Amino acid sequence: MKGIIFTEFLEMVEETFGLEVTEQIIEESTLPSEGVYTSVGTYDFNEMVSLLTQLSENVDIPANKLLHTFGLYLFDSLGKAHPEVIKSFNSPIALLMSIEDHIHVHVKKLYPDAELPTFTIVEQSDTSLSIIYASSRGLYSLAQGLMEKCFIHFNSSAHISHELLKEDGTQVKFDIVQHG
Repeated sequence: MKGIIFTEFLEMVEETFGLEVTEQIIEESTLPSEGVYTSVGTYDFNEMVSLLTQLSENVDIPANKLLHTFGLYLFDSLGKAHPEVIKSFNSPIALLMSIEDHIHVHVKKLYPDAELPTFTIVEQSDTSLSIIYASSRGLYSLAQGLMEKCFIHFNSSAHISHELLKEDGTQVKFDIVQHG
């Protein structure tokens, strides 16, 4: 998993829960990296699982809720780091429809070894979208947070629902309906 995800996660934890909680989850987690991350490095996904598990236990919030919150946070961070990606779209639906063909292509140029989820469009219109998220990591709550923040970024709103196609969250169908 790319280091930018770790650095942004720890920044979110510090901003939301404080430095003490951040230090505590690093101490309590099993981290071959010892909790030292660079945005361009690559780290074992299990380190993120360990950090997330410790955070969930420390703050008594379910892991999926924390991932959702992180998705909301991460959209802004990635947008600031790569504004050219978002600026080329004029609507949230257009951006979401271009995840595979544009955004992930851009990410792969920057991080050739990044393991990205796939998003397959099932149905689309100007104001709605059905897509299937697939990832062995099952971070669909993170993806939903990113999608929701995408609409906020474009001063819009949407109803986003999901259906687990596989119980472990590795395949999820999202139905998105934009409200203005």
